[in-house]
Amino acid sequence: MLEVQLRRPVAPRDVAVLRDLAAAAERAAGHSVVGDAAWRDLEHPTPDTALLVACDGHTPVGAMHVGPSDSFVSPHFTLSVAVAPDQAPRAVVAALTRAALDDRTQHGGGWVDLWVFGADDAWDSVAADLVLARDRELWQLRVPLPAEPPRWPSGVTVRAFEPGRDEADWVAVNNRAFAHDPDQGGWVEETLRRREREPWFDPQGFLLATDDAGLAGFCWTKLHPAAPPVEPVPLGEIYIIGVDPDHQGGGLGRALTLAGLADLHDRQGAPVGMLFVDAANEPGVALYQSLGFSLSRVDRAYGRQC
Repeated sequence: MLEVQLRRPVAPRDVAVLRDLAAAAERAAGHSVVGDAAWRDLEHPTPDTALLVACDGHTPVGAMHVGPSDSFVSPHFTLSVAVAPDQAPRAVVAALTRAALDDRTQHGGGWVDLWVFGADDAWDSVAADLVLARDRELWQLRVPLPAEPPRWPSGVTVRAFEPGRDEADWVAVNNRAFAHDPDQGGWVEETLRRREREPWFDPQGFLLATDDAGLAGFCWTKLHPAAPPVEPVPLGEIYIIGVDPDHQGGGLGRALTLAGLADLHDRQGAPVGMLFVDAANEPGVALYQSLGFSLSRVDRAYGRQC
């Protein structure tokens, strides 16, 4: 019988349990199971950060991170989970999720999303048993590189992001471009500066498109080094791409995507490009498919108010 233990505050030994389980689950699944946001939160935990560990006897068989999301609109928490490969994942995830939802209900409530990486439709029934509804679906798309060269709209010039100069303008355009996205549309300058302090941050891979009116759009890339056997070659990610609403519809988004892919391949040496897109973003999906991207993985968030 599983015993679920709540760890708050989270100690380094607790994080090590999650890391070990996540590494084993990643090797078995062929992809990551815990996202970057969870690891960032565990490096600088908040009073709301928690870790739940499911044990079979004295052996940890599953662990779940509970932490605040990047949303600044309302209390919003995400659940990220790793399960030992020799366990029944749905049973372990259900036990951990019930404990996490009970804890959030007792400690201030808020919206809670359980993220399942590599989800299939069988997870819908697991979520229904937990009274969770499908909230979001993200598609990971990939494309072989190199891609075709970009063609820029008239009057547009491109340069690299300059830390200390461009933060305010970028945040304003980002929040306009993602006004209806509760996670991406609520950034403040300190959110951006925290990303600038990440070891992977490369301002040369953060492209800004400008015209006479100022910043029109951007393509921010991130290089993932090869990590055999899961990722045998470097993977170039379009981390965030956005176009100011006043500049949408003129081909700038397509040009920025191609410029980001070109930089990932030509300067950073990635043979494969990758990005995440909301499955409900039909124009975005159509654009990326027209550039040769194909579906690699489906991630789903199942949520409810606590």
